Amino acid sequence: MSISVRTPKPASASRARTRATVSSYDASRVAPSVKSVLSIGFSCRFTIPPGGSATVLIITPRGDNSKGGATVAQTTSAAPEAASHTWRPGPLGRLGVWVTEHRGGVGLVWIAIVIGLGVFAPSVEKSLSGAGWQADGSESVAVRDLAQEHFGGNASHAIQVVVHATDGSLESGTGARVVAEVTRILEDEPRLAEVIAPVPGASLSPDGRTAVVLAGAGVDTNEMVRVATDLKEELQGLSAGGVEVNPTGSSLLWSDFNEANLDAMLTSEMFSWPVTLAILVLAFGALVAAGLPLLLTLAGLVASAGSLVLINEVVPVSIWAMNFAMMFALALGIDYALFLVVRYRAARLGQHGSPRQAIAETMDTAGKAVLLSGATVLVSLSAVMLVPSPSFRSMAGGIMISVVFVLAATLTLLPLVLFKLDGRINRLALPWVKVGEHRSPVFARWGEHLWRRPAVWGIGSTLVLLVLAAPVLGLKTGMPSIKVLPEDASARLGYEQVKDAFGPGAPGMLQVVADGVDADATSAALAADPGITAVLPAMPATDGTDRVLVQAMPTVDPSDPALPDTVDRLRAELPDSALVGGAAVENIDLTDQLHRSTPVVVGVVLLLGFLLLLVALQAPLISLLGTLASLLSTAAAFGVARLVFQEGHGAGLLGFESQGFLDAWAPVFFFAMIFAIAMDYTVFLLASAKEHWEKSGDPREAMVGAVAHSGRVIFAAGGVMVAVFFTFALSGPLPPKEMGVILGVAVLLDAFLVRLVLLPVLLRVSGRAAWATPAWLRRILPAITFAHD
Repeated sequence: MSISVRTPKPASASRARTRATVSSYDASRVAPSVKSVLSIGFSCRFTIPPGGSATVLIITPRGDNSKGGATVAQTTSAAPEAASHTWRPGPLGRLGVWVTEHRGGVGLVWIAIVIGLGVFAPSVEKSLSGAGWQADGSESVAVRDLAQEHFGGNASHAIQVVVHATDGSLESGTGARVVAEVTRILEDEPRLAEVIAPVPGASLSPDGRTAVVLAGAGVDTNEMVRVATDLKEELQGLSAGGVEVNPTGSSLLWSDFNEANLDAMLTSEMFSWPVTLAILVLAFGALVAAGLPLLLTLAGLVASAGSLVLINEVVPVSIWAMNFAMMFALALGIDYALFLVVRYRAARLGQHGSPRQAIAETMDTAGKAVLLSGATVLVSLSAVMLVPSPSFRSMAGGIMISVVFVLAATLTLLPLVLFKLDGRINRLALPWVKVGEHRSPVFARWGEHLWRRPAVWGIGSTLVLLVLAAPVLGLKTGMPSIKVLPEDASARLGYEQVKDAFGPGAPGMLQVVADGVDADATSAALAADPGITAVLPAMPATDGTDRVLVQAMPTVDPSDPALPDTVDRLRAELPDSALVGGAAVENIDLTDQLHRSTPVVVGVVLLLGFLLLLVALQAPLISLLGTLASLLSTAAAFGVARLVFQEGHGAGLLGFESQGFLDAWAPVFFFAMIFAIAMDYTVFLLASAKEHWEKSGDPREAMVGAVAHSGRVIFAAGGVMVAVFFTFALSGPLPPKEMGVILGVAVLLDAFLVRLVLLPVLLRVSGRAAWATPAWLRRILPAITFAHD
């Protein structure tokens, strides 16, 4: 049956609204021409033009109600009122509805993206580079380029093959044959430049038992790492009859490190995925729903991996970009899916909305928070691009690409999947879980408790963070030493053999390029310096250029803190044309660059993070407090890092050898990563608080409601991240352990102490002032709201 509704034409230009509520329907009686049917319990408001009419189709169930008894839908004419009160979805809500209406096309696009880029994804480990750890524009990089171009490739990234006889001399017998075979293999490799046989007094030890065959670099640092990977197994295979062959040098170091790092990543993932799935099942309460973040992560991972392979064809991309991208895709994919799925189930099942209305509401609230969170993550990581180092820029770029894909999948693919599955997302649910519950009673009680006792929890959490952060004042940094490699790695074995045969400074030979006229003065200044123990004869350029290369052996190991002083002294005393370089000096120059860049990156990250929060929340005070609170968890994480990695506490438990310092790249890069994750949780909590504030205008409801509605998501997402990061601390070389411990501790403190204790307390203490906005600021900020009618 149908009812025609007509409204009288009023004198004013206002419109009348009509409301119909459907309590039940019989799907078998819906005509094929009917495009959509309101779900049970859904209230629909019509906007009828003055003097116009509308037809409402009433579908009755089989049984008594169809015989003229009670109607199952009642239509009433409302008094004329302004059309502005009619609910309309926002931009993201409209995007969600559009996706559901064009799900076939959207699905095909994502299938094309995953398959198209997935074709390239399997080659990501072989395609990406392993080097790039340098300070672009530095003196040492200039020396490396000059040495490769004018001195037969005798640069810092040349390959050094160490041949060591455990008994006897290398000048005859098996040792001589092995040296000759090593030389032949290196000469047959087209990517290598000049191959120099062992020279007595220079690359052949006095006892004749250790020799170094030098293979000049004929290609850039990234390709030389691939050359090292291709040759090292064949070269090590020549070991026989008391003769050992171990390729070493910076290219081998990165090759061995990348190999060990890949093994560590795979081992960590084997542990982290089951743990992640278990936490997700507990968080979502249903196996099907728990699988959605993994689907999102898989799509983002495949797409980002394929993209990095293609980008590497244009600009070299560090293999670390993929390693970090994998972690961030997993972590953010879980975060974002948690937030959207929980909100969708509340809108769909808890409030009995239709699938499309639930999608629109989810996207207008949780989707908006996810978009702002993703923007904050991208802004934080973009600041790392200020560091003039290829490895840093490619790592930040790789993570940003993964975030973009995960964000795109969250805002397009996930709504499509939610709409298609609808109630089936609750399949295989845990018996005690209320799947439609959005407001957590447990976290609501926790929020009420924080409201009653803000001083105790606020002061207590701040003291804990400050105590953990105190050790950061004595933090020391330096570039990774040979200790980051496993003890059986080729580069480390060769390094130790060179050190034993020629002296502690031999693995870190300094290279000085100078004009020919300054050759004698350069050699004399090097020989007179107390930090130099030996100076090799000046080598003329192989291409006839009027330059010389002088190599000098320091008195200390390449990782010794005294070496930077020697380099600074030489740069001040050598002739003006002399440039000081070498692999060890490249590390020193990069460390200096990182020390200069870190304050700039930190300042830019904080400023941009605050501005994004300000735009999103329209509230300067709570935006500032939310930004500054992130500094406490970050400082505490680095304080713990000093105790573990610099002081060596827990080294036996975690299975590493302390270098006496933290790797120099950790502060700047990990700060950006920690801040990005911290702001992720900040946006979730404060967006929920802003939504409740907009609806109620009550500070208490804003604070308690935010904890009640977002606390469970933050708790679960934080648990997953901590589990993922800490698995990296249990395997592999030292840098992944640093990453796992620092990021794991940071997330642990930030999610559970800052976002679920300190930040709610700050909301409680600031009260209405937290949401106050000056009139002048309100006029220049874009209008962004989180409330949903």
